[in-house]
Amino acid sequence: MASRKTCLTVALCSLVIIINFFDSAQSASCCLRYSNRQPPCKRILGYTIQNINNACDINAIIFHAPGRFVCADPSKPLTQKVMKCLDEKKRKANKENSNNNAS
Repeated sequence: MASRKTCLTVALCSLVIIINFFDSAQSASCCLRYSNRQPPCKRILGYTIQNINNACDINAIIFHAPGRFVCADPSKPLTQKVMKCLDEKKRKANKENSNNNAS
């Protein structure tokens, strides 16, 4: 009887540890605060939009720079300017690729 209780206790503790591990791993993949500085548009490779959910406490734009990620406030004019710059770069690259493929 004691063996069953011990096994059940160990199983429950393991479950709690696993749940906490996955929660912390998920929160590590999202922005929890905004960066003070943003790299210039020419150094940014792309961006993703983060919305508030269970693990992420803030809305953010995650800029992908070489070797790092930069969290930016989506309501800031500079953030919106950099996003427009990246969208324009992507549009130009797609246009060039379609022109090269047509030749």
